[in-house]
Amino acid sequence: MVVLTGLKAPFELTQHAIAIKQQGIDFAIRYYSHQAGKSLSLAEARSLTDASIQIGALWQAGGDHLNYFSRAQGCADGAAAYLMAQSVITQPSGSAIYFAVDFNPSDEAIAGPVNAYFEGVNQAFRAAGPGEPKYQVGVYGSGACCEAMVLRGLAALSWLSPSPEYHGSRDYVGFSLKQLAAASLLVDDGKRISVDLTRTNDGYPAGLFRVL
Repeated sequence: MVVLTGLKAPFELTQHAIAIKQQGIDFAIRYYSHQAGKSLSLAEARSLTDASIQIGALWQAGGDHLNYFSRAQGCADGAAAYLMAQSVITQPSGSAIYFAVDFNPSDEAIAGPVNAYFEGVNQAFRAAGPGEPKYQVGVYGSGACCEAMVLRGLAALSWLSPSPEYHGSRDYVGFSLKQLAAASLLVDDGKRISVDLTRTNDGYPAGLFRVL
């Protein structure tokens, strides 16, 4: 499996799709959230697809502190993310939606509220339609968090955060995506955009997609 280079951006990339593709970007991680300006739109997804850029989906409406995490919050976020993927973006079946744990939780926090949150996400995915869930659940976070959610069957894919000091991150090798450094990319009219670079891990599927 070829290693791909991508970026993560909290803003629309429609007008920059061709320019970033020319700079070696194979995929773009974009957000699903309650914030319209931050979220991926269908028009943007089509623009990225037309430029031969694959797409990854990351749900992030909070997640940077422990009090955010509970089973009820996981159910709410899972349902909202699933609805956006299916009804707004027409995200294809079998691809992934990642959910962010954007801090360094302890083992106790992972086993408690974070675990409960991902149980809620999975519950929402199962409730969204008959049979198997249409989308895979991914986890974004520390090595310890990623490993725990995957081992417990609460996430199929994992995205390692860029902080090597996070618990378990230095030794974690089972990641689908790995966050790299921030970068500035040249786009139209000599302007630059600030993004975070990421890459796939050889041998691990990342749940990326294109739209029709």
